[in-house]
Amino acid sequence: MHFVTGGAFNGKRAWVKKTYGLNCSWLSAYQGTSLTEGFNHVNSEILVLEGIEIWLKELAEDYDSNRWRDIWNHTMNNWLIWEKAEPQRKLVVIGTDITKGIVPIEKENRLWRDVTGWAYQDLAAKADKVDIIWYGLNRTIKQTGDEMQ
Repeated sequence: MHFVTGGAFNGKRAWVKKTYGLNCSWLSAYQGTSLTEGFNHVNSEILVLEGIEIWLKELAEDYDSNRWRDIWNHTMNNWLIWEKAEPQRKLVVIGTDITKGIVPIEKENRLWRDVTGWAYQDLAAKADKVDIIWYGLNRTIKQTGDEMQ
């Protein structure tokens, strides 16, 4: 699994398209796609999940902090099972970093920010590769196993 993060409008989507090509399947929270655990309907070898922070906001609104994290980790584990079921499969997860800057005044937005930070830590721990994209440029901050070049 490859986790790609960075600020809003910093070129994450364009960088992923350039890196992985156009033959990817995309599931985007920005397009209203719901958080899903399974991808049996996906025919592509490369699957891109975009807008993770939106799915995390929905979880934070619907569940308490212990339950949402259980759901999040269960979901990520199912994603990894899908990816590892076929050696050519690759899961690319894009999430906007909303954890920097001014701390929101509203309690629910502070919770969303916290939840996103915790979830990204979980995601980075499980990912084989992690890239941060700033202004269209990537910096690889983790690279392990088969991802080593």
